[in-house]
Amino acid sequence: MKEVHINLPDGAERTFPEGTTVGEIINTIGIQNGTIGARVNGALVDFWHEIYSDSELEPVKTGSEAGLALIRHTAAHIMAEAVQSLFPEAKVTIGPVIENGFYYDFEYPRGFTPEDLEKIEEKMREIAEQKKPLVRKKVSREKAIDIFSSEGENYKVEIVNGLPPDQQITIYEQGGWHDLCRGPHAPSTGYVKAFKLLSIAGAYWRGDEKNPMLQRIYGTAFWDRKELKAYLDRLEEAKKRDHRKVGRELDLFSIQEETGAGLVLWHPKGSRIRRVIEDFWRDQHERFDYELLYTPHIAKIDLWKTSGHLEFYSENMYPRMEVENTEFQIKPMNCPFHIMIYKTGIRSYRDLPLRWAEIGTVYRYERSGVLHGLLRVRGFSQDDAHIFCRPDQMEDEVLGVLDLTILFLKTFGFDDYEVYLSTRPEKFVGRVEGWDRATEALRSALDKKGLKYEVDEGGGAFYGPKIDLKIKDVLGRAWQCSTVQVDFNLPERFDMSYVGEDNARHQPIMIHRAIFGSMERFFGVLIEHYGGAFPLWLSPVQVRIATVGDEQAPYADEIYRTLRSRKIRVENDKRNEKLGLKVREAQLAKIPYLLVVGKNEAETGTVAPRKLGGKNLPPTTIDEFLHYIAVELDPHTWREVERQ
Repeated sequence: MKEVHINLPDGAERTFPEGTTVGEIINTIGIQNGTIGARVNGALVDFWHEIYSDSELEPVKTGSEAGLALIRHTAAHIMAEAVQSLFPEAKVTIGPVIENGFYYDFEYPRGFTPEDLEKIEEKMREIAEQKKPLVRKKVSREKAIDIFSSEGENYKVEIVNGLPPDQQITIYEQGGWHDLCRGPHAPSTGYVKAFKLLSIAGAYWRGDEKNPMLQRIYGTAFWDRKELKAYLDRLEEAKKRDHRKVGRELDLFSIQEETGAGLVLWHPKGSRIRRVIEDFWRDQHERFDYELLYTPHIAKIDLWKTSGHLEFYSENMYPRMEVENTEFQIKPMNCPFHIMIYKTGIRSYRDLPLRWAEIGTVYRYERSGVLHGLLRVRGFSQDDAHIFCRPDQMEDEVLGVLDLTILFLKTFGFDDYEVYLSTRPEKFVGRVEGWDRATEALRSALDKKGLKYEVDEGGGAFYGPKIDLKIKDVLGRAWQCSTVQVDFNLPERFDMSYVGEDNARHQPIMIHRAIFGSMERFFGVLIEHYGGAFPLWLSPVQVRIATVGDEQAPYADEIYRTLRSRKIRVENDKRNEKLGLKVREAQLAKIPYLLVVGKNEAETGTVAPRKLGGKNLPPTTIDEFLHYIAVELDPHTWREVERQ
């Protein structure tokens, strides 16, 4: 029998017969204690994984992040068994591990209820305590179809029929229950000790609205109850910060069925914040030598044929329209318009780089099932920019983009982010040399900025390599926002050129760049990051005046006019209500400063400031108050106050 060589983390090498399982190797070398699975050549596997070639094996221990995926996958199977034990009519479909948990989709005649989840959880605990071994069995395609057909599991039959002819089919059993599954899993149900079912949602089979609607049960699992509780506490905090809830409470925006799903209506207060963001955006872009553009919302269909969007992106585009026997398309992207501006004249190598930016509204068709508040919409405004440069300018331009991006993220309160460098995929346009040069320019820029990053090998777009930045909010959640992409495709499709120093035509490098990604998505992230309690410079209402009695109304009006003249966003609460009510309402509205005006303040020409959170400041004149908040009003310095 052929043998395979297994390299272990301590440098030792062991030899085993071909086809030996990871579990057999673990038992043989005596490291089974505390081991729940393994990584074989970097891939996470369970004890049933068979090895047929020389490999590197690293044990995965209990308590590890890698082992958590095995726990969660097993928890999903425990949940499915519990559901079918309690509700025999339920059919199972798929049940994968996802970030922070797992889910399973079921077909069941009636909707599951919160009470059902409690029963399912209790049954799951019983199954976990029984410590049922998870056993993998290899079966033929015909056998798998026979098994699931006899059980009425038509979804499983459909999955099997859709598998490639050469794919090995495996079933995992736990006691008397089984499911079609590739694994990997924990050795037994006993490893699953701390879990919680979180929610119920609808999901179309295979994500297609033409297919039956299924019920998706979400859950999570951790190594122990302490970790589970910490996660559930974070979930509760996230619910409080949900931008849809906070946006409604603070009257920032709405999305209404009468207007259209995924189409955002910015209310006055939300619009104020957007205006502040856009003004800062424009000021900084001009400081970084960008020119600002405006482009139409539609274009003739030929433009989208040339760009390739009609060929490669049509499923995300709205239907075309016909006007005067000419077909037009509402824009899903801004790029072709910027290219057409470039092509209005002959460009010299001396003209480059050209940095053009636009807050351009685009429209993309998203399935209704994936729409999510401001985070996934159908109409949104990209903070788009395109840089046209020579190859020798590429690295410096990427450095400039990174400088501007980091400035923006820090200004808005984001210091923690994940960075990814995505390289050439199998299918690509352009020459390998150009890809290598572009990738090295991106890599060098990241290194010079001292940014830690992960390389996503083969993860680049077909038209060029890219850098992605995911910002982390106050709860540690990562959000995709900023991106820098090199493009070899569009310059070629549009026959772009510049006259080089040699008087010959050369193709420019095109760099796509967005910092926020979209105004809508970034605003949603901002709301959740701050829970609606925005820093003073961003707050839609920065100051509210609250009178104690009607006799202070004239003085309150005087303060109001003074603050308005100083560009302060201020409200004047002169209602005949108790001060306690006014204070509570200002707190709920998350207004940074409440200026209380009573008899004494009116007589002395002062105000009594009260900060959001309840801190009372000494009585002060308006000029002194404005001096006090000056640092908080400046987007470049407000965080100095935050750190104090």
